Amino acid sequence: MTTPTTNPLVSVIIPNYNYGNSIGQCIDAALGQTYQPLEVIVVDDHSTDDSLAKARQRDVTVLQTPRNSGVAVARNTGAAAARGEILFFVDSDVALRPDAVEKAVAELAAHPEYGAVCGIYEEEPLIRDSIVEECRVLQAYCWRMASLGEVSFLFSSLTAVPRRVFDEVGPFNPRLRQTEEVDYGERMSARYQIMVTDRVRGWHDDDDKLFPLLRKLFRRARLRVPLFARRRRFAKGFESPARSFGTVAALGVLATLPLVALHPAWLLLTAALFGVSLSADAEMYRHVRRSRGARFLTVFTGVAFLTNVAIAAGIAVGAVQWLCSGSFRRLYDADWSARRNPAADLVGTAA
Repeated sequence: MTTPTTNPLVSVIIPNYNYGNSIGQCIDAALGQTYQPLEVIVVDDHSTDDSLAKARQRDVTVLQTPRNSGVAVARNTGAAAARGEILFFVDSDVALRPDAVEKAVAELAAHPEYGAVCGIYEEEPLIRDSIVEECRVLQAYCWRMASLGEVSFLFSSLTAVPRRVFDEVGPFNPRLRQTEEVDYGERMSARYQIMVTDRVRGWHDDDDKLFPLLRKLFRRARLRVPLFARRRRFAKGFESPARSFGTVAALGVLATLPLVALHPAWLLLTAALFGVSLSADAEMYRHVRRSRGARFLTVFTGVAFLTNVAIAAGIAVGAVQWLCSGSFRRLYDADWSARRNPAADLVGTAA
């Protein structure tokens, strides 16, 4: 006679700061999962909108950080309160497919060597606010589809981690507000495989305005530079050599445009750099053309080009900052894997 197996408890941890537009859909999707047993923990990072009230209207555990401290502290707070054998981190602007937790648990059960199973976003936004958002969500979908398999960074907005792995790797670095998932993935991938699968999915409510989106991408790219410099290799996943060269080429397009005024022949170099930028993501553009048509592709190409420029500019500025600032070079030096009370060390955040 066989002994019936019991599913492990999964703790869905939702950090939140001012996501009143999407927090309700996020929580409802977590509560509507096909998998059981499951607990949902919302950690509010001192929101100033109505998102905390919306969370409290639902049958979930709601916690608050002592002060606004960033998503890393919110995730650590949720993990400390969680009772589950598996921690499923999902951001408050993401609504899971009903079977997302079930699929993630099955992947972890089949592969005990995995440190994390990361899902991908659907190619349609959770809330359609603008064509910029549609372009960005579609770009993120294509990049993640191209990254299926083992990666060296963490998609912490949609990922399942066994509790034993989280305890071993340690908490998210609370000093990092923008790049905590890159740091965490670097630490985890040194011990475990991090896998991206399209079986685990959710809808994402991304930025709907162009300049805030570009500003965020610039900032995140800049803050990645000390980690790039220390690693001295490309990451596994969508930070591929080809895509990196494509972002640099996009910045080169803008840099060479003024030279066209000196002589029209410079236009050949500008056009060549633009071609290099497009060819780095050729499959993405083909997918957009097939699925959305030529008119949408024109707009999409413009938005994608500008995101590449923002990323390349962020890396360039970060490189200069890395050369000039010792504290910036040491941004990722702290060994948080050895710490069990990260909140006690929270004295500041990354610039």
